[in-house]
Amino acid sequence: MKTIRFAPVAALLAMSTPALANEPAPADTSFRVGEIVVTARSMAGSARDVLTSVDIMGADVAQRASVNYAWELIGRMPGVLVTNFNQGTTSGKVSLRGFNGESEVNAVKLLIDGVPANSNDGNMPFLDMVFPLEIAGIEVVRGTSDPRYGLNAIGGSVNIATRTGGTYVDARASAGSFGTYEGQLTAGLERGALSQNYSIAYRQADGYRRHGAVDRTSLAGKWTLTVSPALRVGASARYYKGNAQEPGYLTFADSRADPRMTNAYNASDGDVREMQQYALHVDGEIGAHLGLTARVYANRLEDDRFVKFSAGASQQRRVTHETQYGVMAALHAHGTLAGMAVMGELGGDMQWQDNRSLRYLTANRTVTSQTRDQAFTLNVGGVYAQAVLQPAAWLKITPAWRIDRVGGHFRNRLSGTAAPINDYGTISQPKLSVAVTPIGRVTLYGNWGRTFQIGLGSGAYLIPPRTTDLAPSINTGWEVGIKFVPMAGSELRVALWRQTATCEIKRKLNDPLGDSENVGSTRRRGVDVQASARPITGLSVWGALSWQDAVVIRPDPATPQFAGNQIDHVPHWLWSAGIDATMLPRLRLSAWANGQSSYWLTAANSAAQGKFGRSAVFNAEAAFVITPRVELALTGRNLTDQYYEYAWWDGAQTLHSPAEGRGVTGSVRLRF
Repeated sequence: MKTIRFAPVAALLAMSTPALANEPAPADTSFRVGEIVVTARSMAGSARDVLTSVDIMGADVAQRASVNYAWELIGRMPGVLVTNFNQGTTSGKVSLRGFNGESEVNAVKLLIDGVPANSNDGNMPFLDMVFPLEIAGIEVVRGTSDPRYGLNAIGGSVNIATRTGGTYVDARASAGSFGTYEGQLTAGLERGALSQNYSIAYRQADGYRRHGAVDRTSLAGKWTLTVSPALRVGASARYYKGNAQEPGYLTFADSRADPRMTNAYNASDGDVREMQQYALHVDGEIGAHLGLTARVYANRLEDDRFVKFSAGASQQRRVTHETQYGVMAALHAHGTLAGMAVMGELGGDMQWQDNRSLRYLTANRTVTSQTRDQAFTLNVGGVYAQAVLQPAAWLKITPAWRIDRVGGHFRNRLSGTAAPINDYGTISQPKLSVAVTPIGRVTLYGNWGRTFQIGLGSGAYLIPPRTTDLAPSINTGWEVGIKFVPMAGSELRVALWRQTATCEIKRKLNDPLGDSENVGSTRRRGVDVQASARPITGLSVWGALSWQDAVVIRPDPATPQFAGNQIDHVPHWLWSAGIDATMLPRLRLSAWANGQSSYWLTAANSAAQGKFGRSAVFNAEAAFVITPRVELALTGRNLTDQYYEYAWWDGAQTLHSPAEGRGVTGSVRLRF
């Protein structure tokens, strides 16, 4: 990789620390779901300095959830699009800001305890490692103005924070519909300067559809040593293994006649997935005005999948080996400059990937031929500088700049050929955010920024017949919003946003080479409205409504007819709402719902293919506290037993994966 010059950002950091003063007062642009417990943490690398739409889910909502996978929990957050494949370990994912969940353009940076956790193609398999009981909070940051992350942070980021510190034992056992059994145990031990946190979870289910059985095991540990009040060091380790059958995709007729069926040709489909994540971190303060955070980490993904998409297609074996090593660091300082409160932060990260992708044609798991054997490296590094300027108590200005560089090499082991990565050059991403607080309960905010996208899989490399390096796709976005807190426990946020991309590319699904293709120039825009209130003691309600529009403005020259068409699998409307009642001392009643409008299946927007994806799913839970240590809960999902599904077009027909029907789960939670 070419050298990245640090002088400009270092100078900006130095400018912010000539004198000591209080850090600039926060301007709150976040929206909360559940109770948020604020704990001491490093001042560096924090989302509190990002003036954009931030959504936070509290531990109380997360830990009591009865879900198949953690991505379903994130789907309860306002304005989040959930794509439910319901195919074994390929279960589902979340997306933001007008991007779909098709695995074509993966536009969300995923982090677990601040550690990057996307696979090479930007997908989110590592999210399955986390079970609800160990979650301390979920933070969703939207838009293009956050400078902390580069790779995969095209439309925003999601950070899953797990429990740290404390002395406790928390266990939850569940059983429910579709042959589902689950056990979760988390424990913390804090003695003196050392805190230890452990989690073990196991889930087994027969699945809503036939040939849909799955079992999942997750183990995690965290160790934190407080060397001094100003210095903390820690380590974490995670291991996960999942075994799953795949029920396959149904024709339209079969999906309506018997949504729980499977095809005879899917009888040998399934997947074994194993993942590991290890990290070391340091958080410290140097005096009262300088903070440092640093992490080193390693991720490992092993996946072995057999899949047959339709009767006329061959079964495939898809084998993935991915190893990632990375380092992240940020230095944060605050002071005064000419009497003005100023904060400066200098940060950066580097990730090295070593990937192997193999594919075979098989018949009932017997290999008939090999279609892919690729080995490729991907190295992405970036630095950023951010300042927070507060010339008046009611005004905050946050300029930032990030630059990234990309390196790597590709080998086709079947043909014996090699190729360098596209020369993407220095990817420059300026950003600017402003927040105004005219009165104490109102915050007006706006931001503008750029993020980037590079090729996915082999599409990132200069592979013949291509002879010209591809440029990165640059996303430019802006947002204006208002946050209003009329009274304690109530808040309203409205945001208008827009994001455009040059030369957007998407992954060719089911392509033997794993290549990408040009979409063209795109425009995404939308409006988000979110509100919550506590009208009386013991009652809280929240709701969110999002409208989004994603279109191709200037298509690839090969498909001029797509100009003005909607991007596939992006519904115009997303909505979610919930209510919690705790007016009786021992009884908690909760209800929540989410839904979306329909979407086109391809960029052709063909009426012959139809539109699918509309849903409205209602859920409820009743929990009774027997003693302060024992709680019983009964959760009902999809109470109206509505049929909803994921659908796609295979080139000749629509294929459908029905979601779960009505289900009930009973659980007992023990806390000590």
